[in-house]
Amino acid sequence: MQAIVTDHCSDVVVLSLRGELDADTTNRLHELLASLLDRPVPKIVVDLTDLKFCDSVGLSTFITAKQVISARGGWLSFAGPNPFLAGLLETVGLSRYFAIFPEVDDAIAAARI
Repeated sequence: MQAIVTDHCSDVVVLSLRGELDADTTNRLHELLASLLDRPVPKIVVDLTDLKFCDSVGLSTFITAKQVISARGGWLSFAGPNPFLAGLLETVGLSRYFAIFPEVDDAIAAARI
C-alpha cells in the first residue's frame, strides 16, 4: 500500500491510499493515522479511489481511528470507493458508521457545511 497525505483548507487532510490494504500493510496505515491524530481536531478524508483491496485488519484500523477522532471532535470519512470496496463497506455495516462520498471534493465540501 502506498499513501499520500495532502492538507486542504488548513483543517482537512486527504489521505490517498493506493494498492492493497491488508495484514502486511496495515502497520503503515496505523502509523499515518497516528500522526494525523496529533492534530487538535482531526478532519480526515480517506481517498479510496486507487485502493484495490482492503481486508478486515484494514477496516478495524479505520474503526479504531474513527473512535479516537470522534472523541476529539473531529471526523473521518471515505471518498471514491470502487464497487468492491463500496460493497464491502455496505456488507459489513460500515456505510452506516462512516460518511462515504463519491469524490474527494464532495467530502471536502461537506466538511465546510
